Amino acid sequence: MAITAQDNVEATETKKPEVNPIPIVAVLLSGAFVAILSETILNVALNAIMADFGVASSTAQWLVTGYMLVIGTLIPISAYFMQRFTTRQLFITAMSLFTLGTLISGVSPIFAILLVGRLTQAVGTAIMIPLLINTILAVIPIERRGAAMGMVGLVIMFAPAIGPTVSGLIVENFTWRWLFYFILPISLASLLFGMKVLTNITETSKPKLDVLSFLLSTLGFGGIVYGFSAAGKGDASFADPLVFSFLLVGFVSLGLFCWRQLKVETPLLDIRVFRYPMFLIGVLMVMLIMMTMFAMMLVMPIYMQGALLFSAVTAGLVLLPGGLLNGAMSPIMGRLFDKFGPRPLLIPGTIILAAIVFTYRYTVPGIPVWVVVIQQAILMVAVAMIMMPANTNGLNQLPPKLYPHGTAIFNTLMQVSGAIGAALFISVMETGQQSYFNNNGIINPTAEEAIAALTFGSQQSFATGFYMALATVILALFVRRSKTS
Repeated sequence: MAITAQDNVEATETKKPEVNPIPIVAVLLSGAFVAILSETILNVALNAIMADFGVASSTAQWLVTGYMLVIGTLIPISAYFMQRFTTRQLFITAMSLFTLGTLISGVSPIFAILLVGRLTQAVGTAIMIPLLINTILAVIPIERRGAAMGMVGLVIMFAPAIGPTVSGLIVENFTWRWLFYFILPISLASLLFGMKVLTNITETSKPKLDVLSFLLSTLGFGGIVYGFSAAGKGDASFADPLVFSFLLVGFVSLGLFCWRQLKVETPLLDIRVFRYPMFLIGVLMVMLIMMTMFAMMLVMPIYMQGALLFSAVTAGLVLLPGGLLNGAMSPIMGRLFDKFGPRPLLIPGTIILAAIVFTYRYTVPGIPVWVVVIQQAILMVAVAMIMMPANTNGLNQLPPKLYPHGTAIFNTLMQVSGAIGAALFISVMETGQQSYFNNNGIINPTAEEAIAALTFGSQQSFATGFYMALATVILALFVRRSKTS
């Protein structure tokens, strides 16, 4: 459906609230930082938690999987929250829940209470991330929005990049509980700071909550996120009855959810945002980038330790510079986006991405560590050139009344694509390994044969990532600067 002139008039005539955006954005960034940091800070500590509580790895993984599952199921309803409650109410609720969850996790005497604390944290995170982006869209003029979204990119990439490093240092010198004690004062300070300076910047309404849409959304996104997450772990696969059942329920429910959103008067997620071409292209690019990143950031640590024979510490440190560089580049890319628009960033960024992913086919046993560090750094610079411009340009085309829906859809599909990417590339890698054994008639592989099989499987996974990167190049050619908002 074409964008009408009335849409353009409504978008351009909408007045931004007369507020000072700096303290508002600062408060929300601080809250988002600790929330996103908590997503990765626990990964290194799972072994210690398993030992303390005497639980198996399949149980301990719920501390990570459950966190992602809650975020994936609650972000879709965030559009309703943004319209129903004020910015101040949502921030205080989100940070209160996150702080409470952090406290519960830190003092938890048994694993079940630790899991409750983590899920409570996740509820706060699911509110905080879309609240941050939606607020920026509301208070920052379009000509300066790229710089603001660049700061969001810094937080989103910097926090998870340092998470495993901080976690490793704390677990090595203290107990895993100090991971939560470390976050707690930061979270509490952000909450108190927000209560003091945060003002309401959006108009609220009382939209009717369609309960059936919420249930279908929960089953749809929750089933897909859990199904793909489970398929990427341990011995599970897409043929596993439980995994298949979750995915089937997820996709059927998601299809019914989309159908219902076109029928109800007040949709939970207004999927009509996809009629805006730059938004649709932006969503597709971000999903492909998320999946390509998982090809590199999930498969590479396994490959580095199993085939390149790097130590666990070395593998972790190899990934750190790229994450830090990505965070540092995001604000710069934001300012360049404001000045030059998306195409001068997206087209070269996607070409660099495809080129660097292609070089991973030459990352073979014996390669120096510094080469892998440079590869990873260039990869993450390319991601910085793509993620924020694609996201911001897509949201810029929407009229303000659709900001909450566009933000919720972007964040939901990022979570879903992350889960899909994790399962897909692990599955491709393991299938490649088994194919190598079968083709060479290997039943009991030697150490050298196991390395060769892992190398073959990883290269298959990198090849899949390369094809996805090529798809982003094609999409970038169709991008135009959005001017409707």
